[in-house]
Amino acid sequence: MGGTPMKAIVQVRYGSPDGLELREIEPPPIGDDQVRIAVRAASVNFADWGSLKRLPQLIGLLLRQPRTRVRGFDLAGRVEATGKNVTQWKAGDEVFGVGIGSFAEFAVSTEHRLAPKPRNLTFEQAAAIPVAGVTALQGLRDKALLQTGQSVLVYGAGGGVGTFAVQIAKELGARVTAVSNTSNIGLLRAIGADEILDYTHQDFAGHGRRYDVLFDLGANRSLRDCRRALTPGGVHVLAGAGTRIWPIVSRLVEAQLRARIGKQRIGTFLARVRQADLVVLKDLAEAGKLVPTIDRVYPLSRAPDALRYLGTRGARGKIVIRIE
Repeated sequence: MGGTPMKAIVQVRYGSPDGLELREIEPPPIGDDQVRIAVRAASVNFADWGSLKRLPQLIGLLLRQPRTRVRGFDLAGRVEATGKNVTQWKAGDEVFGVGIGSFAEFAVSTEHRLAPKPRNLTFEQAAAIPVAGVTALQGLRDKALLQTGQSVLVYGAGGGVGTFAVQIAKELGARVTAVSNTSNIGLLRAIGADEILDYTHQDFAGHGRRYDVLFDLGANRSLRDCRRALTPGGVHVLAGAGTRIWPIVSRLVEAQLRARIGKQRIGTFLARVRQADLVVLKDLAEAGKLVPTIDRVYPLSRAPDALRYLGTRGARGKIVIRIE
């Protein structure tokens, strides 16, 4: 690229979004198996928040500066250049997926972590899908093995993963109960939830109904409460808890210490973004069965503000960064 600098959000220190700065740096080089994307939009995930907050607690005394300085995973944009071994993509192709350092004008990825951008979506909408959409898809389809006719409770349904989970569960043929706060009732009804529980007034563990799958995005209820909400053969899937790793660890330890009750199962997982699953999500979006919910869109220069808002845990759906 002739050394022309690009704008990027660079992490200069750990601890908070205050450690992020807009700078001009060299564009990322590409290897033989890589793709460089001119990024049009990116979205924010709790992994991005964790990269600011988690490391100081673990190795902050050993490292003064982040090793990966440009943050961001989700992206949508156009292919700018490809390595010599790349066969699927050419310059100008519109793509979405995940890469390295998407809070920038250019980012790199591999060809199998990208898919064609859904034709009916904007770049901002497409960028909202990858990590959250794949987490919902793999958690419900692969981990919970959700089947047509089953009932699923999505706990934390108003966030990025939750809004996708409601729609994907409906597409898989389930009856969906969404748990969120009062402000999200209209949104959840619009995206297809069959029933909505407002956790400020209703307790999913105490109202007597049981579900085949509990898709748990909150990680703040006891294992006992969650078991009370499951059928005898139900599945409790922990996903998308962001930086709150200790509630997940404590639950898994508790699950091992307690005697199993019937055939109930509990498990957690880490989603892996693969092209095949991105294509599934693309097809759903093009069929009108998956609509990204976007709360706010920030310009690249305000990416630190986007992360601050994410940290409030009050976002409805996804937060997107537009690269001008």
